[in-house]
Amino acid sequence: MQAITKSKRPCLLLLKHSLLLLSKPSSSKSLPLHPQATHLTKTAYGDPLSKSPLFVVPHRNLCSHPQIEVSIDDFLKEKPDSDVTHETVLYVLKKLDKNPSKALRFFQWVSAERGFKPSPATYGVMLRMLGRKETMKEFWVLLKQMREQGMNLDRETLTSLVIAFKKEKMASDAECLKRFFENVEEINALENRAREVVEVMSSTEWGEEVEKKLDEMKLCLSDGLVLKVLSGIGKYPLKGLEFFNWVRKTSDYEPNSVTYNAVLRVLAREESIEQFWRVIDEMKGEGFEVDIDTYIKLMRRFEKLKLMEEAVSLYEIMMRGPCKLSIGDCGRLLRSIASSKDPNLDLVSRVVRIYEEGGYSLSKSVYDGIHRSLVSVGRFDEAETMLARMRDAGYEADNITYSQLVFGLCKAGRFDEACKILDEMECCGCVPDIMTWTILIQGHCVAGEVDGAVACFGKMLDKGCDADADVIEVLVNGLCGKSRVSSAYTLVIEMIERTHARPWQATYKHLIEKLLGECKLEEAMKLVKFMKIHNLPPFTEPVVRYISKFGTVEDALDLLKLLTGKSFPSVSTYLHLFKAFFNEGRHSEAQDLLYKSPHHVCKHSDILHLFGSRKDKKSI
Repeated sequence: MQAITKSKRPCLLLLKHSLLLLSKPSSSKSLPLHPQATHLTKTAYGDPLSKSPLFVVPHRNLCSHPQIEVSIDDFLKEKPDSDVTHETVLYVLKKLDKNPSKALRFFQWVSAERGFKPSPATYGVMLRMLGRKETMKEFWVLLKQMREQGMNLDRETLTSLVIAFKKEKMASDAECLKRFFENVEEINALENRAREVVEVMSSTEWGEEVEKKLDEMKLCLSDGLVLKVLSGIGKYPLKGLEFFNWVRKTSDYEPNSVTYNAVLRVLAREESIEQFWRVIDEMKGEGFEVDIDTYIKLMRRFEKLKLMEEAVSLYEIMMRGPCKLSIGDCGRLLRSIASSKDPNLDLVSRVVRIYEEGGYSLSKSVYDGIHRSLVSVGRFDEAETMLARMRDAGYEADNITYSQLVFGLCKAGRFDEACKILDEMECCGCVPDIMTWTILIQGHCVAGEVDGAVACFGKMLDKGCDADADVIEVLVNGLCGKSRVSSAYTLVIEMIERTHARPWQATYKHLIEKLLGECKLEEAMKLVKFMKIHNLPPFTEPVVRYISKFGTVEDALDLLKLLTGKSFPSVSTYLHLFKAFFNEGRHSEAQDLLYKSPHHVCKHSDILHLFGSRKDKKSI
């Protein structure tokens, strides 16, 4: 326990110093100071980094601590190099992942000035951050540096980088990276050796026979080999732990933070969870911590396996460790608990208590996230309890909160209760906005209660809330889904003419298709006209298809007239109509339309060629 307490302070100090370091102008290109820096002075120490300014940075960007004010010499003098740990460096790098240039400067400084020896894991994190178009030069320089130190990327990092390069259309870089490592004999030899070890361990239960075979292999143990074996034996977590224990027992190899974290990733399964916690206790006794990269992977695993108690326990360990987690981590965990099949509110309370013990308080958005998760799975009593806690914390329910409750009630088929919520809102002085009404109407439509949705819509208008494009789209989709296309059309026209609403382009398109499916050409043409009025590209393709199959020449002329503005429609529009008639075998209608077309259209070379080719085919 003493070792753990001892390690907290260096992590905070290193994080403080990283903030200062990032403000130091680069020799080649200056990096901007934090926009919220409030105090700048010059220091006068002889250290190469002593020109870094002294300034205050709010904690939100890099850690969960209060505002930090510290000068470079304080950090350099206070702690020896040995206190710069793998976990600390990973933590800072993860917090800087949005700014690879700053992260690289910190990585270079901590390696050169603080004696930190990067591991393949820290190199891997740094390379993943640099693996983008604007920092590819730095990527290749760092990769070369890693190789010169006798280290190689693990297969997982290599694969993720190749995929990322291809996604960013950097195929040449992806191919170079693959070839670079295909030709590295050390990697191939190490992987082959690790594969041999995994085969021995997989062939039978762990025991004296396995240990004897491993002894006979005369393994040259290193971090690289141990990590690859642990990765390869992932399907058998308990065998991975036996191998780890055997390595420590039979050789001079000493595990470090990197290998301990690798063991945790192997053991994070339901069948080995007891051993997982034993290793946690053991590594803490050795002065090592769960690094931030491992924490993220473990939390994903626990959430996927629905091991929420384990997730909360791990969260507690991290929050009481040297590197605090952000409000985002807290919110994600709370939402995961709340959205599970059987939400455990005791776990929610525990997470909140852990977070508040750190001197922090939950934001309203986090409370809303928990509330939303609970109502979406029908846990209304628990949701009400969470609302009470939110009010106790000083936050009042607003439209967002009530909208979530309305959505949950509609999803559960409790429509009357959902409607009453809006009445209760008004009584509380929280007037329902268009979004709340839209959610109520959508809830009815999704459940097939279209008449209820229309009734709610009418009540919304009576309350003086104007319809917008979203609520119109919801109603049109709901009505069309119940084959009530005429009602959807009437509603759209009334909203356009009465309230000057402007439906979405997608709403127009959907309704035009549905109208033509019921042979309502006139109504579809009217919607095309309104699209033109609303400066949307007229959706004529289905109209042209319909006219070419079932319409008349007069219908075609009406469409062309509708599309006429200050000038006639383009020749390509006429050409499209002619081709549509020809494709349906209606040559006489195409000819009649040509006779009634403007002179410049009739004499256009493309039109003449089209009709000339048709005559030639007919004569043949």
